[in-house]
Amino acid sequence: LHRLLTDSHVGQDSQGRKQRRPAIGCLVLVPTRELALQVQRSFQTYGAGTKLRQTAIYGGVSQNPQVKALQSGVQVVIATPGRLLDLINQGHVRLDQLQILVLDEADQMLDMGFIHDLRKIVSRVPAERQTLMFSATMPPEIRALASEWLRRPQEVKVTPVASTPERVAQSVLFVERPEKVKLLVQYLNAVERARTLVFSRRKHGADKLVRSLHREGIRAVSIHGNKSQTARQAAIRDFNSSRPPVLVATDLAARGLDFSDVSHVINFDLPDAPETYVHRIGRTARAGATGKAVSFCGRDERRRLRTIEKLTGQAVAIERVPVPGVSEPCANSMTESNEGLKECSPTPKEPRRKERRKAEFKAVRVDGAKAEPGRAGQRGKGRKRRYTQSSRQGESPVATQFARATARRRRKKKQLAAVARTAAIRAERRS
Repeated sequence: LHRLLTDSHVGQDSQGRKQRRPAIGCLVLVPTRELALQVQRSFQTYGAGTKLRQTAIYGGVSQNPQVKALQSGVQVVIATPGRLLDLINQGHVRLDQLQILVLDEADQMLDMGFIHDLRKIVSRVPAERQTLMFSATMPPEIRALASEWLRRPQEVKVTPVASTPERVAQSVLFVERPEKVKLLVQYLNAVERARTLVFSRRKHGADKLVRSLHREGIRAVSIHGNKSQTARQAAIRDFNSSRPPVLVATDLAARGLDFSDVSHVINFDLPDAPETYVHRIGRTARAGATGKAVSFCGRDERRRLRTIEKLTGQAVAIERVPVPGVSEPCANSMTESNEGLKECSPTPKEPRRKERRKAEFKAVRVDGAKAEPGRAGQRGKGRKRRYTQSSRQGESPVATQFARATARRRRKKKQLAAVARTAAIRAERRS
């Protein structure tokens, strides 16, 4: 902002003449719509006493208000790559006088597949500019982009991504996956909490969880990529209100978005990437406050927990399930920090009905022996009666079904052979 205010060239054309409307001097590229609105609010706050005007450009809503704001003249544009590129191609955005280019959450934009849009946008800005790139992680791809778009850059490092906030009390609850919803309901009703953020790994899982909480009388809203921009803004507005509902979110809310006074972060599903866990629990204990992060770990999520502990370099405290009727899969966390505890073996899964019947058919076909009546013939009285009446005496229902299927195939084969013989005879008579 200081550079835009002090630069005498902003708002002038190439001949130094003052333009009717100010030119775009600063472009901030962000990965999500919510982050674009958040950055715009920051510009409004910091530039309240100045004459600089700004606007946010993002998809999911009509472009008409955004085009009108651009036509009236703005010096700062905060945009997502997709919508910005659309408006550039339509001729509504000119970047020939851009002086400052900011790439915020660069690694997330790379993960979301914006690399091609970013290259097209950067190719349209002047070569003489100041470029600032912000990234939570610095993988080789980001370093390659930095060397391509930045000249003699100064690298500034802050707290590494592997470090978790010290004011966050972390714990893990081991619970069977079908009982997670029951545990979540009881936990939300039992603890004293302010704003509570629940993370789900899947979009449809977030909506399903909201419906389950509604049935239990708990107010909840969801936010994820499939929601319209209006619905997402309404959910964030409700969550920031004086009576906030539980916000169930995907990893869309794990980075960039700034929520105040979040007391609890609950990982209903552990994330696939351990770095995402650090971003998730970083939504609480902000601005000197304290917070609590609780993770529900199912039997199939132990490996994810181990990778999280390996990244952070510390063990997550085990918390016993306090809810009656909710069973723990095992007392052992199966992590490196608890490797001395008793190992528990997973409960073997019961084979599905289709697989079980295939195995029985195979046994009849190979051995020629009569299969024992299994559950396939005992699902429901009507089915059992039908199998019993149609079975030959002394044979199981499965063996009878197999014999009938074999007979049908033989009859079909004979019919096809008869049709072929008839066709051959008719052709011979014609010749």
